[in-house]
Amino acid sequence: MPFHSLNGRSLTCAALLGAALSACAPAATRAPVTAPAPVATSAPTPAPAVSFEAMPFLSETPVRSFASAPAMTIDPARSYRAVLKTDRGDITVDLNAKGSPVAVNNFVFLARHRFYDGTRFHRVIEGFMAQGGDPLSADTARRSAWGTGGPGYQFAAEVSNGLRFDRVGVLGMARSQSLTSQGSQFFITVAPADFLSGGYTVFGQVIGGQNVLASLTRTARSTAQGEQAIPGAAADTLIGVQILESR
Repeated sequence: MPFHSLNGRSLTCAALLGAALSACAPAATRAPVTAPAPVATSAPTPAPAVSFEAMPFLSETPVRSFASAPAMTIDPARSYRAVLKTDRGDITVDLNAKGSPVAVNNFVFLARHRFYDGTRFHRVIEGFMAQGGDPLSADTARRSAWGTGGPGYQFAAEVSNGLRFDRVGVLGMARSQSLTSQGSQFFITVAPADFLSGGYTVFGQVIGGQNVLASLTRTARSTAQGEQAIPGAAADTLIGVQILESR
């Protein structure tokens, strides 16, 4: 499911005026001066550190297809993270449950059913993004169809939350032409891609493993003739996704 690109220095010198005024009273009549007592201030109480706990998986083996989109099971008041375990190392992402609750809920649901286990980053373009999440990419025999698969349902994009693709490491939902065609595929920017803002759902930000993201094998390049596959490029594997929930 490939997603579509929307294609003086001045210096002002003020005069310094000095005036010295002296009131010299006889020493015998001068009143003693008492320094004010220091005001006791309490140090601000640091915010408690947020602790995270791994959410249990809901399946022992990957479930690749579902009859309908999942019910809302996450708590937007809590914080969620995802650890993407790849064959090049781990990438940790903060999931934005408040800004994009539907997309986060969907990602958490699929990850807990091991949907992403063994899939690949099938579309990685230098200076743009790394895309994965297609269940078909778990099967090398179906390489020609990679990028077209999904979880068996589709849902609408969340594009009115003010979140933007304005930096490296932004996690977004891939889709086809329709705003209601999101499924399981996602992408992570490897460079700012603000031209996608307002058209695709932003639902997370990489907070760890940026070097791993940068090391993913580039499988395609953008050319004057359009996007072209890089011959011989072997897509990296997403071994699995572990979801963490704040406590």
